Amino acid sequence: MSTEAFEAEEQETIRAATNAANTPLRLLAEDDEDLAIISAALQDAILRPADIVWEKGARRLTIELSRFCWECGGTRVRAAMQFGDVEAVKSRGLPRLPDTPLELLAIHFIEGEAPGGRVILMFAGGGDLRVDVECLDAVVTDLSDRWPARMAPTHLDSPEDAS
Repeated sequence: MSTEAFEAEEQETIRAATNAANTPLRLLAEDDEDLAIISAALQDAILRPADIVWEKGARRLTIELSRFCWECGGTRVRAAMQFGDVEAVKSRGLPRLPDTPLELLAIHFIEGEAPGGRVILMFAGGGDLRVDVECLDAVVTDLSDRWPARMAPTHLDSPEDAS
C-alpha cells in the first residue's frame, strides 16, 4: 500500500470515528439488562429536582440532565430520560430546593409482579428516587450538541482510596 493510500485510509478512519462520536445517544430499556446499559451511560449525570417532571395523568416521568459522555471522553450533553407506565414516584433524602444540584450514580430495577417493578435512581449523598412501573419502559436520548466538560468525574478505585 502506498503512503498516500495509507494516509487516505487513516483519514477516513478518523472521520468515521468522529462522526460516530457525534451521533446522539438513543437507548431503550425493557428489562433489567437494558436498564444497566442506561445506568452506565448516565453515571455521573447532573440534574436538579426541578428537572424531574412526573405527569401523573399521563403516567410518565421525564428527567432532563447533563450527561457526561464516557464514550466520547471529556464532554457533556443535555439528555432526557423518560419512563412510561409509571404508577408512583417517591423520593427519599433528596433536597427540596428546585435548583440544588444532584449527581446520578446508578439506576437499578427491582422486579415486582411481572412485568412490573421498581426503578431506583441513586444519587450522591445517599438520596434516591423510586419509580414504580407497571412494566419497564425507559428511553434515553441526547438533546443537544456536546460541549467540553469543566472536569471529568472521578471515582475511588478501592476502599483504601477513601482514607
